[in-house]
Amino acid sequence: MAVSVTKSYEEANVWDGGDQKPLNAGYGKIMMWFFIVSDALTFSGFLVSYGFSRFKYIDSWPIADEVFTHFPFLHGVDAPMYYVALMTFILIFSSVTMVLAVDAGHHMNKSKTAFYMLLTIIGGAIFVGSQAWEWKNFIKGEYGAVETRGGQILQFLSAEDNKRVSLSDFAIEIPTERSTQKKNDGIWFQTEKSLPQFSIEEVKKGFRANPNILIRIQKVDENGKKIILTRDESLRKIDSATLVVEGANLVRNEYGNPLFADFFFFITGFHGFHVFSGVVLNIIIFFNIILGTYEKRGHYDMVEKVGLYWHFVDLVWVFVFTFFYLV
Repeated sequence: MAVSVTKSYEEANVWDGGDQKPLNAGYGKIMMWFFIVSDALTFSGFLVSYGFSRFKYIDSWPIADEVFTHFPFLHGVDAPMYYVALMTFILIFSSVTMVLAVDAGHHMNKSKTAFYMLLTIIGGAIFVGSQAWEWKNFIKGEYGAVETRGGQILQFLSAEDNKRVSLSDFAIEIPTERSTQKKNDGIWFQTEKSLPQFSIEEVKKGFRANPNILIRIQKVDENGKKIILTRDESLRKIDSATLVVEGANLVRNEYGNPLFADFFFFITGFHGFHVFSGVVLNIIIFFNIILGTYEKRGHYDMVEKVGLYWHFVDLVWVFVFTFFYLV
């Protein structure tokens, strides 16, 4: 008759081959460190690639203060980087609550551990939702721009204060019928994307009729500032425009080089997936705490393990925030 033997936590946590534990840590915690190190190398590769690309295309690289200017419920208010800074603060604060949860677990305080885990979950959920909101605004765009035959992005500025001007502020509507190409009436059964708000002819007509609008090109002067053309130069440059660009996607970007959008979507999306996964893990741990699972085991080691992952995710965001938004 087979007899099942249940080992105590201390016995089960001993590594095979002896009582010595590397770095005085259990197997599960060491494996979490292996995962963190390998994931850190992955993120490092992404950020290094971003750095090389930015250095190569420095002339056409977007200015973060002009891209991330939105703040929830404050429509029309120019708030460069304010909401991104708030997102960062919330995520870092959730790391503090995770530290408090781990400390409460060490003291076998079930109620405090559950409370701080709940705060960590709320902070992570707010961050993921905020990142999705940033994506929406980035994809939608705010000002609009035009693209030349050579693929250069032309942005419109006010001659009075050199601030970006939206296409809707000067484009003149031409009463013509515009329709999106569909598979059943297109060439080679290709489907056209949704039409922009204005056609290139309407933008050109409005630009020529408004003498207070200038064009900024994707080249920098000796001071590192993007070049703003004179009115006469702008009138000649607008003739080379062939396409209206609104928002950003993997192909075109109204703010500048499309590589910026590619890296932004990939790196922040990859990080957002990590945060979302961390929130799911925290929810599972939270319910286990409520059910008294870890009190029955006599330890809260799972809280500490998921805490390592959460701190890593927060630390990665500090580097992403620095590379994409500050530098």
